[in-house]
Amino acid sequence: MKLAVVGGGSTYTPELIDGFARLRDTLPITELVLVDPAAERLELVGGLARRIFAKQGHDGKIVTTSDLDAGVEGADAVLLQLRVGGQAARNQDETWPLECGCVGQETTGAGGLAKALRTVPVVLDIAERVRRTNPDAWIIDFTNPVGIVTRALLQAGHKAVGLCNVAIGFQRKFAKLLDVAPSSIHLDHVGLNHLTWETGVRLGGPEGENLLPRLLAEHGGAIAEDLHLPRPVLDRLGVVPSYYLRYFYAHDEVVRELGTKPSRAAEVAAMEKELLEMYGDPALDEKPALLGKRGGAFYSEAAVDLAASLLGGGGSRHQVVNTYNNGTLPFLPDDAVIETQAAVGTDGAVPLPVAAVDPLYAGLIANVTAYEELALEAALRGGRDRVFKALLAHPLVGQYAYADGLTDRLIAHNREHLAWA
Repeated sequence: MKLAVVGGGSTYTPELIDGFARLRDTLPITELVLVDPAAERLELVGGLARRIFAKQGHDGKIVTTSDLDAGVEGADAVLLQLRVGGQAARNQDETWPLECGCVGQETTGAGGLAKALRTVPVVLDIAERVRRTNPDAWIIDFTNPVGIVTRALLQAGHKAVGLCNVAIGFQRKFAKLLDVAPSSIHLDHVGLNHLTWETGVRLGGPEGENLLPRLLAEHGGAIAEDLHLPRPVLDRLGVVPSYYLRYFYAHDEVVRELGTKPSRAAEVAAMEKELLEMYGDPALDEKPALLGKRGGAFYSEAAVDLAASLLGGGGSRHQVVNTYNNGTLPFLPDDAVIETQAAVGTDGAVPLPVAAVDPLYAGLIANVTAYEELALEAALRGGRDRVFKALLAHPLVGQYAYADGLTDRLIAHNREHLAWA
């Protein structure tokens, strides 16, 4: 089995490598190709990856290359984890929206739109080259904004599934609080990528006992603290929102906070410099503890599970993924991409039935879905007017004066990445 990781020079790749090594019985990789144009980073990451495999007794071959076509040739699955513009572009996404009094964040709001505009054309080019080289390969997208990128891939006819680590993070957290095995926890996970709520936490499967009321009663304070939301908010909602909902539920508070500290991109850039120095140490043969602060917890386990199921291995039958709505949420178009529990197999992901969604959540889901449609149109066709309309539609913007100012800033900061600009 051959897998390729596009963006393999990421400092986060050793987390993925560790998962591949530990879970080799679930996903028996014989060849892993790390593809990245940044040759120096790639060699540092590739060297550590080989040492991790060797230490854990994995006999798979690890190859590094900057040649995308050669790297993906013959691959059974291609994982996308790229960042167009690097941390420098992310830093801009997180800062210039604050000038207009809006949240600066790399996956939602104005910053998220900027990332989508930079990313979608690049991802579609990669996917087309994968299709030419190996039309049967699955594409697993971890590149943000996952919902918009996955929708672009699916609309272009690619065999693609989107993946995020939010759900598996909640699964692991809840399992620990309940003192049960993570595999026994089934989440009623509703919404869009980075806009989701856990409306049920079931033991044993979709029909199992709902333990969410118990979790909130016994551990609501700890859960609320992790989400940086007041405990009474969780009690009144009766569900657990993803931490990205704080950008919506406490927008002005978050804007004030972001204006008083360095951007997350600046923190990550400093962390990456330290990590790359560690990766260059020939004695290092395991992922360093510092990597745990980099983000993306449990991504490797989710990626292994999904790839194994798509390729006919031993992955879980039900997994939270990003895929076409296809009537699952009746208030959305069929071609909207939702994040939901799905039955995953060699034919792809089929969403499980979802109970009627409370209007409190359905309204916001519908609103952001409309934004995502406009954002994808802007990414595919370009133009200032399309960017403006997408921003005006986003609930974190929503005023024409803000949308105008943000449009000008977005284009100014991303001109080198936007062919139409």
